[in-house]
Amino acid sequence: MSVKLIYFCFIQLIIFILMKKEKEIIPTSTFQHALHLAKKAILIALVLTPFRFALEMAGLPERAIFFIGLLWLTLGFAMYWGIKLYNVKNAYLILLLSLIIFSPISRFPVAVFWWIDHKWSIGTHYSLYFDNFAQATFQHVVYGSLVQLIPGFFLGAITIVIMRNIKSTTKKINTIKNE
Repeated sequence: MSVKLIYFCFIQLIIFILMKKEKEIIPTSTFQHALHLAKKAILIALVLTPFRFALEMAGLPERAIFFIGLLWLTLGFAMYWGIKLYNVKNAYLILLLSLIIFSPISRFPVAVFWWIDHKWSIGTHYSLYFDNFAQATFQHVVYGSLVQLIPGFFLGAITIVIMRNIKSTTKKINTIKNE
C-alpha cells in the first residue's frame, strides 16, 4: 500500500473522529449552519499548512509531502459534509457556503508562507511563480480557493446524492418487508 493512500486514509479517519465529537446544533440560518461546519475544517487547515511548510524546511522532497495539502483536506471535508447534510433542506447550498467560507481562509496562510519563503530565500515550493505579495495572495486565495471549491463541491454533491439514494433504497426495502 502506498504512503499516499495511507496518508489519505489517515486524514479521513482524523476528520471523522473529530467530527464525531461535534455537538449537534440547530442553526438559525443557512449561513450559520455553513459557518458551523467550516469552523473545525479551518482550524485543521491552519495547522496543516505550517506543518507542511516545516516538513519542507526539514528537507523532505515534494513528492513525499504532496498529499499533506489543502486540496486533500477539502475533499475529505466535502465528503464528510455530504454525509452530514444529505437529509438537510438546502444541503447543496450549505455545502457550497461551507466551502466558500473554508477555502479562502485556509488559503491565506499559504500566501503568508510565500512571503516568508520569498523574503528569506528559503527555497520551498511556496516561493515559486510570483513576484510580489499581492500577486501571491490573489493567486493563492482566489485561484487556490477555486481549485479547492470546485472539486470539493462536486465530491460533496455526489456524496449527498449517494447518501440520499441509500436512504431511499433502505426505505423501499423496509416498506417491502413490512407488506
